[in-house]
Amino acid sequence: MNSSTADTKTNDKVQSRDFAFQAEVSRLLDLMVHSVYSEREIFLRELISNAADALDKLRYEALTQPELLRDDGDLRILLQPDKIKKTLRIGDNGIGMSRDEMIENLGTIARSGTKAFLDRLNAESEAAAKGQGKSEAGEKNKLGLIGQFGVGFYSAFMVADKVEVISRKVFEDTAHVWTSDGKGTFTVTEATPEQAEQLPHGTIITLHMKDDALDFLEEAELSRIVSTYSDHITFPIKLLDHNGEERKQLNAASALWRQPAHQVTEQQYKDFYAHVTGMWDEPQLKIHYRAEGLQEFTVLLFVPGHPPFDLYDPNRRGRIKLYVRRVFISDDAEILPAYLRFVRGVIDSEDMPLNLSREMLQNNPTVAAIRKAVTGRVLSELAKYANNDPEGYKTLWQHFGAVLKEGIYEDPERRDSLYKLCRFKTTKTAEGELRSLADYVADMRENQKEIYYLVGDNAKQVMWSPQLEGFKARDVEVLLLSDPVDNFWVTTALGFEGKQFKSITQGDVNLDDIPLAQRPRKKKKDEPDQQTIASVIRAVAEVLGDHVSDVRESRRLVNSPACLVAPEGGSDRALGKLLEKQHSGKAQAPILEINPKHEWIDLLQAKSRGRSIGDEKDRKEFEDLAWLLFDQANILDGVLPLDPVKYTERLNRLIFSAKPHKS
Repeated sequence: MNSSTADTKTNDKVQSRDFAFQAEVSRLLDLMVHSVYSEREIFLRELISNAADALDKLRYEALTQPELLRDDGDLRILLQPDKIKKTLRIGDNGIGMSRDEMIENLGTIARSGTKAFLDRLNAESEAAAKGQGKSEAGEKNKLGLIGQFGVGFYSAFMVADKVEVISRKVFEDTAHVWTSDGKGTFTVTEATPEQAEQLPHGTIITLHMKDDALDFLEEAELSRIVSTYSDHITFPIKLLDHNGEERKQLNAASALWRQPAHQVTEQQYKDFYAHVTGMWDEPQLKIHYRAEGLQEFTVLLFVPGHPPFDLYDPNRRGRIKLYVRRVFISDDAEILPAYLRFVRGVIDSEDMPLNLSREMLQNNPTVAAIRKAVTGRVLSELAKYANNDPEGYKTLWQHFGAVLKEGIYEDPERRDSLYKLCRFKTTKTAEGELRSLADYVADMRENQKEIYYLVGDNAKQVMWSPQLEGFKARDVEVLLLSDPVDNFWVTTALGFEGKQFKSITQGDVNLDDIPLAQRPRKKKKDEPDQQTIASVIRAVAEVLGDHVSDVRESRRLVNSPACLVAPEGGSDRALGKLLEKQHSGKAQAPILEINPKHEWIDLLQAKSRGRSIGDEKDRKEFEDLAWLLFDQANILDGVLPLDPVKYTERLNRLIFSAKPHKS
């Protein structure tokens, strides 16, 4: 928080203090004030959602401190339009905020979320500037950005030129007032007795409406907005007249998840999805059922149509809201494992005690049983979706496949189920296509005993890797893996349908038993014999020294002169390189494999012959060739040459040695 710009003191007590908004907030407010969003009505959805959260927090705390509700157990949200004063008040009798919480919550946004929010806006603006237009779906996704990125409160400035927030934390004596016109600063003052008298605890937000936003003071408009966006808020939303008399309740205040699935419309599902996720896209998949038996619970879950902005947050937290008999308990109960954190929704238990603390959630047997049952059901529903709608599932996998693959090494119990959900790019897939492991196994070549894979930094690199040449020549399919998580799950991948997984960049690969599917490059007339090849390999190994763990003849290369592979028993090439980057340590020296049928062998052989009889020029040229071969293999492997300066010098010497002499 930035330093104050003004203090007013009365009896040595700070009564008022002005603050500057965090830089990201100021930028965001400027965007909102200038009407980035055409559908400004969502401001009410966001403020009502915030009020519902405050009520949920109070009701949860009251489970262990019943006295919190002793003054007023009727939890509610109130809307009070006043056409004369041109104000709209949104109030709740929830947990309230202390002075410090008001400063923190209303003056700061999580930087990561805000940056993602602003970056997305900038990207959309650039697309519009290039004439790409705006689709209806794109507009809806844009609207959902406010809630998705946790900046909902600031949407108030789309319709108000001044916002005043009065809040009193439950059981605190003092209320405080937060005020801002959204132009860069806000003020926090101690509430007057008249202001404080309005609420024993909770929050009242007063919007001083802009002249072009007075429609939001009409009863019919407020009713429509609440019905559209907030009908399933579980607390009553009541409309008051300008005198504070209750006019009517605007929402059903029913728990949608408790209704039988056949009674819920698609629009109701869509509206509830927007409420529970803060996203305004179309959910790709919904899972709604009631479980009965030893444990009774109701489940309403959604797979979003687009990746949530927090999908790769380091904490990897889920966002499932846990209720007990409609009482909100927690949104971090970890009901689903981390690899299903993209699933959002509600689980409501009939059996858990209401006074269950967050700490007890992790060890509660009922929670454990629900966790196991729901996880199994989600995986089952994903498998069903993959079978019934392959194209839709392909989109889901593109969004969330990298996250699902985390479960292969985190959840051994469900590894086989996760294998069946996996989809891969392979050496046989066309652009945009994906293959399952079942597809792979069904198309294995004669005498093929393993499932081959190649891990790399990006899709283009793995597609053109020289290690693939022998497999392509035999029409052997290889899984092409380029997600960071691929470096890890393959280390625990024991096998699928009796077929072991095998990295093509680790250890020896013997493809001799698999017949060639394509004619190899025409052989040279005079190929070196095995003794010559062995002699050249020994000489290359001597030059490279400890930079390689071995130099050997390759059985996987067809056209390239050399490639690097990892020794058997350690990490494969991709994981070894990753660990070296992360820990700044030195990875195990690779094996250099040389293609004995490549023209490089002729060059190396010629220079090694002169080298053996003491020719200094041949010795130097042989060393240059050996290092260039090694550096070339590194480059094809996505790694810089060991010494770029020396690499350039060697390359230049080779080029100029071939320069024709003047007569």
